[in-house]
Order: sequence, then C-alpha cells, then structure tokens
Amino acid sequence: MSVQASAVKIAVVLAVTLAASAPAFAQDMKGMDMSGHEMPQMSGTKPSDPSNMKEGEMDSMSDEAMDHDTHMGGGALKNMSLHMAYTDLRPANDADKARAAVLVTDLQHSLAKYKDYHVAEADGFKPFHPEFKTPVVHFTRNWNGLKAAFTFDPNEPTSLLYQRTPEGGYKLIGAMYTDRKGATVDQLNERVPLSVARWHRHINFCIPARGTDMKTADWTKFGFNGSIATKEACDAAGGRFFPQVFGWMVHVYPWETNPQLVWAH
Repeated sequence: MSVQASAVKIAVVLAVTLAASAPAFAQDMKGMDMSGHEMPQMSGTKPSDPSNMKEGEMDSMSDEAMDHDTHMGGGALKNMSLHMAYTDLRPANDADKARAAVLVTDLQHSLAKYKDYHVAEADGFKPFHPEFKTPVVHFTRNWNGLKAAFTFDPNEPTSLLYQRTPEGGYKLIGAMYTDRKGATVDQLNERVPLSVARWHRHINFCIPARGTDMKTADWTKFGFNGSIATKEACDAAGGRFFPQVFGWMVHVYPWETNPQLVWAH
C-alpha cells in the first residue's frame, strides 16, 4: 500500500472515530449545554451543537455546570456523581511511581512553551467556550484527541488546562489525556498507571425526547446534573438514555508541589 493510500485509509478511520465520539443524542439540543442553560454565542461562530463535541468538551461543560451550581447554592452537585465513573486505584508500587514521575517530568518539558496560551492557540489548541465564567478552561486540540484513540503520546495531551488570571489571561496548570470509550482498564493502565491516577468517564445520561423545547425541559431531572441516572427512570420520563458518552479521560497537574494533587481528578 502506498504512503498516499495509507494516509487516506488513516483519514477515513479517524473520521469514523470522530463521528463515533459524538453521539446523536444531542442533535436537537443546539445552543444548549448539559445543564439546560442556553449557551452564549461567540461573535462570528455558529450556535454550539453538543452533537459535535469532542473528548474533553464534556469536562469543560461539567466545570461550567459546577461553577454555575456553586453560585446557585449547590443543589444539583449531589447528582453529578450519578453521571461519573472512575477507575479503581490499584495497589501502589515503586515501578508505577517511577513511570508516573517520568510522565510528569516529560510533560513539564513538552508543555513549557504553552505557558504562553497564544502559542497553544497557534498550535491548534482551541478554548472550549471561553465566554463561560469558569475558573478553568479546556484548550483542546482535536487532532491529538483523534490520535489518542489509536496510540498514546504522553507529550501530546488532548487538552490543556488553563486557569483564568485576574488580568484576563490564562495560566497553564495542567493537561488531560483521553482514550477511546471501549478501552479496558489494563489498556488505561498502560498509558497512566492506575495506582497513581483514576481515569473517569461520563455515564448514565437521560436526554429529553426529540422535539422537546430544551429551554423549558426539566433540567433537575435531565442532563449532566439531572437526578435521572437509570434507563428505567429515563423511559418513564419519556427521555432517551445513553449509558456512556465519549471516552475515558484523566487530568494531570505536572507543576503541583503536592504529589497527591498531581493526578487529582
């Protein structure tokens, strides 16, 4: 097979993978986030369509939802755990600690240039809805996310995590790795040891029936912060149930001085 033919084949596979990472459950949720609030539009952009979200954008939404709910009294935060699943921590061992330390050190070096977020943007990392007033913003490079479905390069995380600064800029604080939805725990462990980090995924989503006015839907029941977390309850509410959306994700904060916070989720 020629190099050109191989490239075409890879491009087709990547396109299929991208399509699989964006379920059809949100086709009629244009302009809405998972907490049911209308997404502000950025000038010159099309309305946000959650059906086109990539890996990492759901985490940005969860950050926005948490920030919103904190200001509203935290009533829905108790439901967030219903829609998140984590890998179990494996017994600590020196080999895993050493492997994780190498990951962190290498990441510090490879991400150093991205402390200037303008450099990150020039390299293709795009902020997910920076107009959301969240303390942390995910800058995602879709190409990295696509490659992560096939191979793991610790120096090319899917997303960079930036903390807002008082003067209106961004401070680089971490990164996020991703893996495909069907990855096994052993495969996740090969990328980042499960004795030091807990990968997470987004699960048990109930979305209102197609044709529902998303602005008037009961978002105390539906969506990321909703109380519905089983297919039976979702069916009873006339919704559409999705056991899992998107793939596995793990955060790393390589500049944290407290070792317990380096792989905090």
